[in-house]
Amino acid sequence: MMEIKKFDVAVLGGGPGGYPAAIRAAQRGKSVALIEAKELGGTCLNRGCIPSKALIAGAEVVDRIHEAKEFGIHVGEVNIDYAQLAFHKDRVIERMRKGLEGLMATNKITVFKGFGQFISPREIKIKGQDNTSITADQIIIATGSEPRNISAFPFDYERIHDSTSLLAMKTLPEKLIIVGGGVIGCEFASLYATLGVHVTILELLPRLISSEAIEVSQALTKAFIKRGIQVETGVKVQKIEQVEMGIQVQVEEGKHYVADCCLVAVGRSLNTKNIGLDKAGILVQENGMIAVNDKMQTNVDGIYAVGDIASKWWLAHVASHQGLIAADQICGKSSRMYYHAIPSVIFTHPEIATVGLSLEEATKRGYKAKLASFPFQALGKSQAALQAEGFAQIVVEEKSGQILGAQVVGYEASVMIAEMTLAIANELTVECVAETIHAHPTLPEAWLESALLGEGLPLHLPPKTQKKG
Repeated sequence: MMEIKKFDVAVLGGGPGGYPAAIRAAQRGKSVALIEAKELGGTCLNRGCIPSKALIAGAEVVDRIHEAKEFGIHVGEVNIDYAQLAFHKDRVIERMRKGLEGLMATNKITVFKGFGQFISPREIKIKGQDNTSITADQIIIATGSEPRNISAFPFDYERIHDSTSLLAMKTLPEKLIIVGGGVIGCEFASLYATLGVHVTILELLPRLISSEAIEVSQALTKAFIKRGIQVETGVKVQKIEQVEMGIQVQVEEGKHYVADCCLVAVGRSLNTKNIGLDKAGILVQENGMIAVNDKMQTNVDGIYAVGDIASKWWLAHVASHQGLIAADQICGKSSRMYYHAIPSVIFTHPEIATVGLSLEEATKRGYKAKLASFPFQALGKSQAALQAEGFAQIVVEEKSGQILGAQVVGYEASVMIAEMTLAIANELTVECVAETIHAHPTLPEAWLESALLGEGLPLHLPPKTQKKG
């Protein structure tokens, strides 16, 4: 009879929610098992965040080369070797994955390679490269999500792609249709358009990235159209079929679009099937998510859930933080999850970053709020770097001056959002930001200027009435 190995903690899933939880628990002296059916790092490292950003980094170089003439720097014709760019992407993934494997070893975490399935609330059976069963006193579920497969849009992974298969391509198409104008669709649209591909976005809702503030959505749409991306909103795709020239996408009005290939980016499916949640007695909600409290605890004592399967925030950094909270709880350190200051970044051109509430959301929640917005055109560093597209804005509660949210569209938005995340997490006011000395000339001065506007004391803009909710 096979000996069942026992651990203090078992983590089901080695992505950005699972592996930080495993490390934290091991650091606090627990014996830890980490179970992963595919590669360590999960979707984020292997099929999502990191590979896409490696390609986007190359696209940013292309953009800067095209802009060089504005500085008086003249270069020859730009030739893109996409196979080499894809090789760079794969090399980055491999390097980071090896680093992660090393972290598991140095933290003395036992990694099991296989598909984990609950047999009972304390026992997991593993099938794959490792075939065994383990028990654990505490278990963290971090199985994540995968691109959703819709029967009307059958993936063949050659012409009709999900995000994973598109990232694996070694050549560029001439024309690409993207079904879905959310975060994933817009990031790929921006990437491929920069690399010279003719891109068309088909979005069912009235605007792109509809979950973001209206000003943000409008700015991105304007920038996309300027860059030659065809944006079609309010259209319902009926079917996608292969034709001699590639693929044909038909929409409800009878119109059709033809391209070499298509990316379907209309959501993700939770990896909760066939992992034995019923055997563990774990409560699953109607939306398919595992019910948890603010300590990431499920309804079963000793079982936790983190990441996409346990939160509306499908972001790697949220999963990581949830994983740390679950591990801390297991190790006796009281910790809770708060969602009022979650930064979100969209790596388009221009970049977009948001945190907290938009003006619309603040108004719906009953706040008397106003919007203080500063354009990058009025910022010295932006002008000097020829990166004057975009703006930074702060959502302010009028009476107290508390910062409720912030949005930034433009160069290095992903870096800039950190200041506002810290401000909202610590319930700071615009006065706190206005009284903080910001280095000159820098991009974060946009927050200083927005804060001064929020106080009604603009420095580098003429006085004007603030937009109120």
